[in-house]
Amino acid sequence: MTDTIQLTALETFLQVHSTIKYIPPSSPEYQSARRVWNSSRRDNPLAIVQPQSPSDVASLIRFTKSQSLPFTLRSGGHNLEGRSIVDGALLIDLRALNAVTIAPDRKSATVQGGILQGELANRLWAEGLATPTGTVPSVGYVGWAAYGGYGPFSSHWGLGVDQILGATVINPDGEIIAADEALLQGIRGAGGLFGVIVDLTIKVYPLTTLLSGAILYDSTNITKTFITFNAAYRALLDEDPLPHNSPPSAGRLLAAIFVWSGSDTTTGNTWATKIAALAPCLANTVSETTIPSLLASTGALIPITAYGAPTETVGEYLDSMPPDPGTMFSIHQLRGPSAMTQKHSTVFAAREPHYMLEFLGYAVEETLSADAMEWARADPMTILPTVYVSLYNTAAISSDELLRRVYGHKAGVAWSTDISTKLSIDHDIVIIVQNG
Repeated sequence: MTDTIQLTALETFLQVHSTIKYIPPSSPEYQSARRVWNSSRRDNPLAIVQPQSPSDVASLIRFTKSQSLPFTLRSGGHNLEGRSIVDGALLIDLRALNAVTIAPDRKSATVQGGILQGELANRLWAEGLATPTGTVPSVGYVGWAAYGGYGPFSSHWGLGVDQILGATVINPDGEIIAADEALLQGIRGAGGLFGVIVDLTIKVYPLTTLLSGAILYDSTNITKTFITFNAAYRALLDEDPLPHNSPPSAGRLLAAIFVWSGSDTTTGNTWATKIAALAPCLANTVSETTIPSLLASTGALIPITAYGAPTETVGEYLDSMPPDPGTMFSIHQLRGPSAMTQKHSTVFAAREPHYMLEFLGYAVEETLSADAMEWARADPMTILPTVYVSLYNTAAISSDELLRRVYGHKAGVAWSTDISTKLSIDHDIVIIVQNG
C-alpha cells in the first residue's frame, strides 16, 4: 500500500515535470534500467527516473524531501556492493547528464555528473585533450575522480581527485549551488557525501599521441612468474627512475597494461621493452593508439555484470585464483605527482608512495561466485604484516569507523560540513582503505 501511495505521488509530480523520464516497475525497460555491475544485488527500486538537466535533479531532490521518500543515485552502477539500488527507494539515474564543455583556454573542462569514463575520454580525445581516468569505460567518472581516482595516468598528471577545480552541487534543500573552497575540500575525497554533484570542472591536458598495450607473461607457473616480475620490477626502480607506465594487472594470466602519455614515443618504446623483459614474455602488444581505444580494449576484458561480494583481503594466492573473468587481481602504484603534497585542499589523505591492491572475488556465472569469494577471503596479515591497502566491505562497519579508516586524520574535515538532510548517494564509489 505504501509503495502504491508513493508511486501515485511520484506520478502526480512527474505530470508537471515532463522532461524527466519515468520507468515504473511495470515498464519493459525496468529490469535493464535497474541492472548494476554486481548482479548479486537483488534489490528492486520503487521506480527509476532519468532527469535530463540539473534543474530536473533539483526538482526531484525537493520532491523526495517533501515526501520523506528515500532515494539513491547512479551513473555507471559499478559500486562493488551494488548500493545504487535499494529496495523501495527511488533510483535517480544521472546518465543523461553527460555534457562536456571545454574552456576557451583549453586547460579545463566542465563535465556533468552522469558522464561515464569512456564518454569523457572520447570527447576529449576528439579535441586533442585528455584527463586522468580509469581503464573501464562504463564506470562513472565523477565518483571515480571524487573518491580518489587511481589509474594509468596518475603518475603523469596526478589522481582523479587532484584534477577537480570546481563543482556544482544540489544541496539537501534542492538548491543548485557552486561549491565554495570548504565544500570542494570535502568533494575531493568524500565525493557526493554533501550533495548531488551535477558537474565538475576539471583540469585537461593536450595529448594527441598515446603508446599503450598489454604485455603478457608466461603464466604456466603464475606464482613464480609474479615473484620474478616483482623482484625485477623493484630492481628496475632502484636502477632507473620509472616514468609513467601502469603497474601490473594479474588474473590467471599475468599482464602489465603499459601506458605512455608522453610525446617521446621512442623513449616510451624503450621502457615498454624494459617492462616486457621483467619476466618470461609471451607477447608485447604495445603500440601507438588512442585513449578511447585503450578504454575499449580494457573494457572488453571486464564482464558487464558479475556475482559476488567485496571483502577486505590482500593475499598472494594467484595459483589458486578461480579461472573466471569476473575474478580479478590488479595493482595500482601511487607515485609521481600523485604522491606529492597538493596545493589544493582535499580530504584524500593517502599520499605517501604505496601500492593499492584489488582482489575482486566475483564470477560471471552465479554458481561459481562462492569459489571466487572464498579465494578473495585470504588473510591480508599473512602477506603484508604492516601497512596494506585493500577493499573494504562497508556494510560491516559503523559510519564513524568507516570515516576514520578511509580518511584518517582528515575524517573530522570530511564530516564537518553541516548536512540538514543525509542523502543516500552512489557515484560508483570504490572505497579504498589504508590500515597502518
